[in-house]
Amino acid sequence: MPVNGLPHKPEGDTSGWYIWAGEQLSDDPGFFVPLHVEHLAEWCPAAIPYLALPPGWRFLVATGYEDVWPDQSLLQV
Repeated sequence: MPVNGLPHKPEGDTSGWYIWAGEQLSDDPGFFVPLHVEHLAEWCPAAIPYLALPPGWRFLVATGYEDVWPDQSLLQV
């Protein structure tokens, strides 16, 4: 915890979602790993309620805390 997530516009056969745990987002190329949505319930069930968010939104969930907000910078190319 916390769990963070943000969707970019889908590209190719990806959903565009980036989900990570912890307070810091890393720029390490190995920080994110592909995960099929079928496995999300096992790996990160806290993210499931937010998967309907469109590109340009973010979420953060922690024990006793939830925040969802727009981030227009995610839509800029």
